[in-house]
Amino acid sequence: MIIVSGILRLSPADLAGLREAAAAVLAATRAEAGCIVYSFAEDLIEPGLVRIYEEWESREALAAHGKSAHIAAWHQALKGVSVLKRDLKLIEAGKAEPLG
Repeated sequence: MIIVSGILRLSPADLAGLREAAAAVLAATRAEAGCIVYSFAEDLIEPGLVRIYEEWESREALAAHGKSAHIAAWHQALKGVSVLKRDLKLIEAGKAEPLG
């Protein structure tokens, strides 16, 4: 399993304007082959901070996602705002098991 985890920091005003584009990329990505989890979460105490978490079946699935029309549209939407920080990490996960 491939995990992508990180943050996107924007001004709170810019974040509000991106909600429609974010919802579109979330819905389209979740329907992609190989996508297990794809989520954005706005931090409750740090305005403008978005936590990103993704799980993919393979690097190939993630690569296909990166070439999709909806990710291109998302990147275009991000060009219209000031991205203050973008920090994403790719993690190759071995074994996973439920807790509790």
